[in-house]
This record gives sequence, structure tokens and C-alpha cells, in this order.
Amino acid sequence: MLHVNDLTYRIEGRPILSGATCAIPSGHKVGLVGRNGAGKTTLFKLIIGDLAPDDGSITIQRGLKVGHVAQEAPGGTETLVEWVLSQDLERASLLAEAETASDPHRIAAIHERLGDIDAHSAPSRAAQILAGLGFDEEAQARACREFSGGWRMRVALAAILFLEPDILLLDEPTNYLDLEGTLWLETYLRAYPHTVVIISHDRDLLNRAVNHILHLDRGKLTLYAGGYDDFEEARREKQRLETKLARRQDEERARIEAFIIRFKAKASKATQAQSRIKALARMKPIAAQVDESVVPIRLPAPQKLLASPLLKIEDAAVGYEADAPILTRLNLNVDQDDRIALLGQNGNGKSTFAKLLAGRLEPMGGRVLGAQRVNVGYFAQHQLDDLNPSWSPYDQIAALMPDATEAQKRTRLGSWGFSHDKADTKAAKLSGGEKARLLLALTAFHAPHLLILDEPTNHLDVDSREALIQALNDFPGAVILISHDRHLIEACVDRLWLVKGGTVRSFDGDLDGYRAELLADRGQRARVQRDGAAPDTPKVARVDQRREAAARRAETAPLRRVVQSAEKEIERLTAKREEIDAALADPRAYEDAGKAQKLSIARADVTRQMAAAEEAWLAASAALEAAEAGAS
Repeated sequence: MLHVNDLTYRIEGRPILSGATCAIPSGHKVGLVGRNGAGKTTLFKLIIGDLAPDDGSITIQRGLKVGHVAQEAPGGTETLVEWVLSQDLERASLLAEAETASDPHRIAAIHERLGDIDAHSAPSRAAQILAGLGFDEEAQARACREFSGGWRMRVALAAILFLEPDILLLDEPTNYLDLEGTLWLETYLRAYPHTVVIISHDRDLLNRAVNHILHLDRGKLTLYAGGYDDFEEARREKQRLETKLARRQDEERARIEAFIIRFKAKASKATQAQSRIKALARMKPIAAQVDESVVPIRLPAPQKLLASPLLKIEDAAVGYEADAPILTRLNLNVDQDDRIALLGQNGNGKSTFAKLLAGRLEPMGGRVLGAQRVNVGYFAQHQLDDLNPSWSPYDQIAALMPDATEAQKRTRLGSWGFSHDKADTKAAKLSGGEKARLLLALTAFHAPHLLILDEPTNHLDVDSREALIQALNDFPGAVILISHDRHLIEACVDRLWLVKGGTVRSFDGDLDGYRAELLADRGQRARVQRDGAAPDTPKVARVDQRREAAARRAETAPLRRVVQSAEKEIERLTAKREEIDAALADPRAYEDAGKAQKLSIARADVTRQMAAAEEAWLAASAALEAAEAGAS
């Protein structure tokens, strides 16, 4: 069906694909994965013909249609349904011809073809797909230009799903979807009748909607059977095997070299020595796989933890226009160690509620208690576009650290994965993942008591998402998440709040229960049962898991505070020693022998303090690891 044959492609001389080869049979559902920048989108462009390979080829079975989401979203006066239907050019052409054709034989042929392509059910199919992606009947009758860019991209996605190409290429389709749309798409793709190749970092989607994983790594392609978890297990086993073989090969190489050195000069052993020299030359090294390091994400702890509740919302309402609140009857508390996910379809008011909590919107009625004392860090997806394109990460951090030394600024950036070169790269040239890391760093800079993250993972690869999960679980403050990433929610969240019907209320079930409720609302439960895609039955209830996670965080919180205190002390002493070193580097310091001696003594004293602080940090870290291991 789809064959990639020894494909090579370079960008500015740098190899992106290097002898990449794979074959995807008909009907496979394939998840294309790899680190940000590995070349996944480039491979898609090569498949659809937007780029030409430097070497090798891509072969697609004759007569098959390849479809991908258009980069430009619709924005005209056509209604959503009209625009989606218009993308089926054959149907539109046949219907137009049927209006003017006079030859009975041609009219019969037209209607026969319309029947073959099921043209008469097309409006219903288009409406069902649009509904699944979050457009109700009223929205479907509105003009495309009335919607924002993100909603229009949903319409573009609906169009390609409606066309049902033989090979469907989807590049991060969930970036414009909410959790509800993601769950619908998961079900739709599982039942899709043709081949699907999807680029995604959504672990749950890759576990539920595909049956093969295509891994792009160092320019090569490897196809694995199963979902993402199966791929991870198989890849780890391959790494273990290759590492073991590489170790054996090193041992054999050392043995042969020892023989050559020992007997090369002896005439009686010369032949054997020459034979081993040839064997050594033929021994190709095993390229054991080594994971590229992912810089961990560290969220600074608040300077002082506040008593619960952080925020108390009493009979509040919020909106943008006077006398037209979007949310009313808000009566909720946010405690100092809460982990809360906001559920609800886009347009129900999740972002509006987040802005209320962040202090970006004032309540139109009622009150929000505690807002004045709480430091809030707010990450919103649209802020990626608000980053000054001409500013580098260094410029961004320097504006927040005007009194810090350059070394301190670069150390801060390095802790977020920005090396010297990346730190000086303008924001306009950063990748989406790098921009997301930078925005997270800016959001957490002032060590907030409450982190509000609105779709933080859209541009992060799987490993960076895991790093974010670890950081959120270690963060001692409160977290409120808006995300379509089910894995992120299940790994981090203790409480679920549902934004629906003009208010926000606690949802007592878990995400499986919420998914079942959504499917029931949309009338899809029968379809799920027919496809044999019943929700997973977890070994332990998700609610219980979230309670256990909260209990573990509470138990280890004192140890985490000791570790964080030790880290701050090390940072303080490091900065102090840098100041002393700078003074000692000044030739004028040695004009006064007494001053130079005092500086040398002070440096030795700071060095001793640093050693003690590092010992304390090591001891506290070991105690924390032991406590976390015992809790798990």
C-alpha cells in the first residue's frame, strides 16, 4: 500500500531522513512518533509530494487517494456543512451536471455514480462528523468566517474525515480539540475503514486508536506492532539486548586485541595473529540505542505555603459583557495542594473560569476570597503567539532578573533545557516545543502558589510530557489543568470539575465514567459496543489512585521542602562564590594585601559551606527517594 524505500532528505546539509525504509500494509492504523525535530512532518510532506527526496522513493499503490488536513482553514461565507460537502469535488461536479444534463444515458450514469459514492447520505455524514468535533446543529448552520482559527481547523479536519481517503495522514489533530473531541476522534479512527497514519504525542490516543507504531529516530524508520505502551516495552527490550550484545562484543574485541599484542611477534603464532587482525577489522560495532536526554522540568516551590483554602468562591458569576455572564452559581474551594482538571466542551467556559481564578477577570457577582494573597502562574496556549518574536529566551529571562549576573541568568535557562545557542535564538525561530518550555519557565518564574495550565502539552513530545507530569507531581502548590491529554490528567489530577450548563461543579466519577457519559449524550454507545471498544476496566479505580497520589504527596511534602531548601542554599552560596571569584579576578584586589587575604579566606569559608550544603542535599534527596519508593 505505502512503501518508503531507502529515503534520504537533508535540510541545509543536515540529514533528516537517512536511508529510511518501511512498508505500511492496507488498513493499518499507524502512529508516527519521534522526538520534536526528528522529521515526522517532513516525512508527511514527502509522502504528499510537497517535498522531493534527495534519494530513495515513496511508492503508493496506483489509484489510491492520499488525504491530509489543509493548512489553511476555511473562512468564507459558506456554512460549515456546505463547506465540508463542497470538498467532495466529484459529488459537487456530478450534482451540478445533473441539473443541466439532457442525455438520458448520461443522466442515468450520473445517478448511478452518485449512488456508488453514497452521495445522498453525504449531508448526514458531514453533520455527524461536525457534531463529533463539537459543532452543534446551530453552529453547523453558521458561516465559516464567524469562527476563530482553532475552530476553523476543526472544520478542515471534519472535511478530510468526510472524504475518507484511502490513506489518511493526520498531523497532531488533537491540538485544536478539547478532551471531548479527542475522545470522539479516538473512537472514529478506530472504526475508520482505510489506512491511517497519525503524528501524535497523545499517549492515550496512540494506545487506543492505532495498532502499529512507526518510530522515526536518527533518520531511520522502525515499525512496531501494538499501541504506544507496547512500542515502549519493545524498544526498551531492544535497547537492553543491544547493550548486552555491545558489551559482549567489547569483551571479544579486548580478548582478540590481547592475543594479537601477545603473539604477533612470534613466528609460530603469526598466522593466527593475522587471522585475528582480519577478524577484528570485520567486526562492525553494534550501535546500541541510547536515549537522547530530556532535560527535566522543575517547577519552583512557593516561598511560603498558604493555609487552605487558597481561594474560596462564593456565589460568583463571571463573563465579558455586563448582564450576560457565561458562568453563574459558582461555589467552590481551591486548597493549597489541589490537583484539579476542568472538563467540558470548548465554548462552555473553561478558559473563562481559569481567568477568574487567575485574577484576569473580576467576578460580576458574588466574591472570590483569598485572591489578593495568592501568587498565580497562568499558562495559556495563545500566549505562545504573544512571545516577542525578536526576543531570545535570554532576553525574556533577563527582563525578569535585572540584578542577576549573566551566569545566573544562563544557569536558570539551562535548567529549562536552553543551551547557550538556544538561549540566544530568537523566539520566532524556536520550535513549538521550545516555545512551550520557555512559556512554562516564565509562568513558573515567580514560584506561584497556584499553577493554571491551559493546554500545556500541545507542542511537547511524549518524553517532555512525562517530564511535565513528574514536575507537576513534585510541585507542592495547587494545580488546575485544562487539557485534552487524558494520560496527563490521569497521572496528575486528584479532582475533576465539570464546566457545563453555565456553571462549574464537582464531577464525582473518573475519566472512564465521563467518557461513558459523553458517548451516551451523543448517542454513540451502541456504536462503541458494536465495534467492541468498551472502556478499559482499570485494576484500581482511578478515584482511589488519585487519593493515594494525594496522600503520598502529603507524606513526602516535608522531605521535599528540605530538599528545596538545600537547593536554594546551594544556589545562594554558588552566587556568593561567583562574586568573590570576580573580585579576586580583578588585579586591583591585590593592591591591598589584607583585602586579597580576606577574599581568599571568605572563598575558602564559602567552599566549606557549599560542601556541607551539598551533603545535606544528598542526604535529603536520598531520604526522599526512599520515602517515595516505599510509598509506591
